[in-house]
Amino acid sequence: MERLIDKIDAKLLGSRLSEARRSRGMTQQKVAEEMGMARTTVVAIEKGERRVSANELLAFASLYGREVSRLVKEGPPTSDFAPEFRKDWNEVLEKVPGAEAVSSELRAYAEDYAELERLNGIERPDRDIPRYQIRGTSPEQAAEETAISERNRLGIGDGPISNLRDRLEMDVGLRVFYFQMPSAISGVFAYSDELGGCVGINLNHPRDRRHWTLAHEYAHFLTSKYTPEVTILKSGKRISISERFADAFAENFLMPASGLNRRFTEVTRSTPNGTTMTEICQLADLYQVSVQALVLRLENLKRIAAGTWESLRYNGFKPREAQKALGIDSDPPVADELPKWYKKLAVAAYEQEKISEGQLARFLRSDRVTARMLVDALSTNYEERGGKYFSFEVNFAKEVPSR
Repeated sequence: MERLIDKIDAKLLGSRLSEARRSRGMTQQKVAEEMGMARTTVVAIEKGERRVSANELLAFASLYGREVSRLVKEGPPTSDFAPEFRKDWNEVLEKVPGAEAVSSELRAYAEDYAELERLNGIERPDRDIPRYQIRGTSPEQAAEETAISERNRLGIGDGPISNLRDRLEMDVGLRVFYFQMPSAISGVFAYSDELGGCVGINLNHPRDRRHWTLAHEYAHFLTSKYTPEVTILKSGKRISISERFADAFAENFLMPASGLNRRFTEVTRSTPNGTTMTEICQLADLYQVSVQALVLRLENLKRIAAGTWESLRYNGFKPREAQKALGIDSDPPVADELPKWYKKLAVAAYEQEKISEGQLARFLRSDRVTARMLVDALSTNYEERGGKYFSFEVNFAKEVPSR
């Protein structure tokens, strides 16, 4: 450890420690008290005027909730990323244990993503993403217009979106991670010029909620990307304009009026006894939204009677049980907790011997055996020759020639 500390530039390490402290919302005086140091010592360390010992670095890492490897890695420190919760949310956030840990986890994932890109010599492409305004109209009207514009820009028409995460990662450049969070938190979003737009989705939530949350966080990215967001399940309090917009955007983006109206009309015409909850449950699964969200959307579009959902709930309707009876798996497990490109970058760095097997496992949040299995899976493909299949190795680090 001492050798590792001696190799890293004292000013770089000091900058990282300073950034980590600010992300924790701690003053230099508070850190000095926790570390048993004088405040002037903390100041000198952060300025790079005094080197830290191995024991001090371990103590700093523990205090800030950072791994030592993150503090001593190569490259400049990042800044202005960790969600610093807005003052008007403090009362709510105090009641949600683990909210600060969620933001730190998202930051860790994002920094690892940037590190893998650096190791592979990849620069994050600049994408011309429009910045939408909410002012001048109601949040709901602005959300509908924004959702239509984004669907047109992304070329996805007005049908259901089954691969929303892939589209947002490839076409928009968002980094989307799924990990465990307290049940009250559905997602977190933050943006920085160094790391780009990053979204964390609660792995413990059902598929339809995860799908909705991703669209919700996307709305924040489109309108106020420099304002970090932690999305908390509704608590009955008054909802802010930005949250009203994000929810309305998710509704319009996932269930556009034109496409849903057309499909509902087709379903109504094809069922002799009129639309039943069987068709409603099937439509909800097609759009990957909850039955409640679909019913409320149809109510808003005046395709079914107002108050239908309240009536269903009053009479004890259980959406999950109904879907299960129809053979609908409304909550399949998340196929990839980490972005696909992130995993391929990790494997590429390993195959180029830029990271060790232990580091690969850390990047993948797995053990070494699982990491090796992923290397084998991503490095081996099959091709058919003469009616037989043969395996061949894929080198993700190999450059593809361009014309």
